[in-house]
Amino acid sequence: MDVYEAVMSRRAVRGFTEEPVPGEVLERVLCAAARSPSGGNLQPWRIYVVTGAPLAELKKRTAERVAAGDRGDAREYPMYPPEPGSPYRERRAEAAERRYAALGIPREDQRARHRAVAANWDCFGAPAALFCYLDRHMGPAQWADAGMYLQIVMVLLRAEGLHSCTQMAWSVYRRTVAEVVSPPEGLILFCGMSIGYEDATVPYARTDRAPLTETVTFLGG
Repeated sequence: MDVYEAVMSRRAVRGFTEEPVPGEVLERVLCAAARSPSGGNLQPWRIYVVTGAPLAELKKRTAERVAAGDRGDAREYPMYPPEPGSPYRERRAEAAERRYAALGIPREDQRARHRAVAANWDCFGAPAALFCYLDRHMGPAQWADAGMYLQIVMVLLRAEGLHSCTQMAWSVYRRTVAEVVSPPEGLILFCGMSIGYEDATVPYARTDRAPLTETVTFLGG
């Protein structure tokens, strides 16, 4: 698959089969992704790839917290602006409504919506997960570098026939992640990423993107 096909077919997949992801594929993807842009060549990301028994243990521990009504750990960074304004507020709301509609969950069924959210911490059934940490001393530019790195990882996964879903939701249970991956002091969990082969039986709604005229200005002809 060429790079355009990989980019256009990438989406947040929220349903995976149990088929294992070959370790050599993950190594190949992450080795190539290391060429991602990095200001000053800081390469600020610290990545943990979790599969097998450690991932099963992480899912179990997190599920126990969710089942006990534990709402998670205090956020260490805001996931969204407190007042995103227009058109960002409308885009976010439309994406959520499309997702729940595809799953057949009406707006008033809050219990079903909570179950859909809780699927995050089962990695949507994925057999592999990636966790991206950064040094706490890093600033916005390095967080942007990490975003570019993760995007390259996702595109390369598509080139390998795999799908993924980035999940800032994992930061809500960051202490449980730390219990399993044992990161050094001074790192902050940015996000997780579920990785695997798509379960085509899980319904989904592909979100739209704004037209170019809303987000891009061409100058000079």
